[in-house]
Amino acid sequence: MAHYFENDESVISEPATITYDFQGKHLIYTTDHGVFSRQRLDFGSRVLMDSIDIGNAKSMLDVGCGYGTMGIALKSVHEDLQVLMTDVNKRAISLAKENIKCNNLEGIDVIESDVYENVHDTYDLVISNPPIRAGKKVVSAIISGSYDHLNKGGRLVIVIQKKQGAPSAKKLMEDIFGNATVINREKGYYILQSYK
Repeated sequence: MAHYFENDESVISEPATITYDFQGKHLIYTTDHGVFSRQRLDFGSRVLMDSIDIGNAKSMLDVGCGYGTMGIALKSVHEDLQVLMTDVNKRAISLAKENIKCNNLEGIDVIESDVYENVHDTYDLVISNPPIRAGKKVVSAIISGSYDHLNKGGRLVIVIQKKQGAPSAKKLMEDIFGNATVINREKGYYILQSYK
């Protein structure tokens, strides 16, 4: 069975369209088989987007972006924010590129990268809805690798369910950053934040 965090070109393709209204913006996303949460915007992603305060961040990295839900939504309401999205799944990357165009956005790009492998810059903000089913090692790599990809004063913000490891993720963030807070909690989903 194929997983959304893998590349399996044998997965059938049946593109579908979903819409989402975010802070006054009507967004259109094309999704497909073989990507995370293809039938609707993931609840955890929605909680993160509703909880995050972009503040005066000028740049954002979305790690494990899927078809681009969070990066596109946040960019749509923060036009000056420069956004890079990454994913390991080629179909997700293709869909994210299509969704950027469909929503008429500039200053946002998506690249193929296994966690931070092809990321060479630093950002004011790193966000992620980590691929829990990829395993704790990948989730830990997203958290620990973010430190070197954040500007001084930058933040990591992730969403993770309590039952899928929020307490251990918070502990890892505290160990790496020296701080971690729960900025929101909703239906078992924790939004965790650390400052560099």
